[in-house]
Amino acid sequence: MTAREYELGTAELEVLKVLWDEGPGSVRDVLETLHARSRMVAYTTVQTMLTRLAQKGFVRADKSGAAFVYRATITRAEISQSRLRQLLDQLYDGAAGQLVLQLLKTERLKPGEIEELQKLIERLDAKRK
Repeated sequence: MTAREYELGTAELEVLKVLWDEGPGSVRDVLETLHARSRMVAYTTVQTMLTRLAQKGFVRADKSGAAFVYRATITRAEISQSRLRQLLDQLYDGAAGQLVLQLLKTERLKPGEIEELQKLIERLDAKRK
């Protein structure tokens, strides 16, 4: 799929996050998780979003049981890569370094993230040599 095919609304993305975090679930399962995350939506709204996501090919419904069970067919990494690519192209003309530098200047990193970033830089630097 191309980046345009990964376009999702905010509410659709929230529903996908539930499926990524909690695994496959029914409309009621997704609704309860959204409510636990302080996102008060109606049952029919969640049902409509899952139906739309299924029509777009982002989720699949297992219709073998009493209630449909939905599972994501796209990964968080695929959506993340697509969204980052769009942001990169729109704001930084495709220059990834500028995006990374902006993030490092404005966002706090956890110690483990800093270590991981240092290792990545070392690996990239070793490849260049």
